[in-house]
Amino acid sequence: MSEVINTAVAALQRKMPAGFGGGIAKFVIPGEGSIIADSAGVRAEDGDSDVTLTATGEVFRAILEGEMNPTMAFMTGKLSVDGNMGLAMQLGAAMG
Repeated sequence: MSEVINTAVAALQRKMPAGFGGGIAKFVIPGEGSIIADSAGVRAEDGDSDVTLTATGEVFRAILEGEMNPTMAFMTGKLSVDGNMGLAMQLGAAMG
């Protein structure tokens, strides 16, 4: 597992200590790996999801550190969303 994924998992666990109860969300960092967030918690894993968010490691880092708004990242094409947009909005609120 890459250091980028390890760092992102730790940051998401701090933001969502109880996991994500809205469904199954997957975060994809191309070239690094995937993270799943669901009611069981946040972990480095790949699998089926209700919503998939894809961005570079730098964009995820900026979002998780509060330097970039998730909605603006999506609107400017830095973050792509596939699947349930309602869940994506819930994730944005949890991450922001």
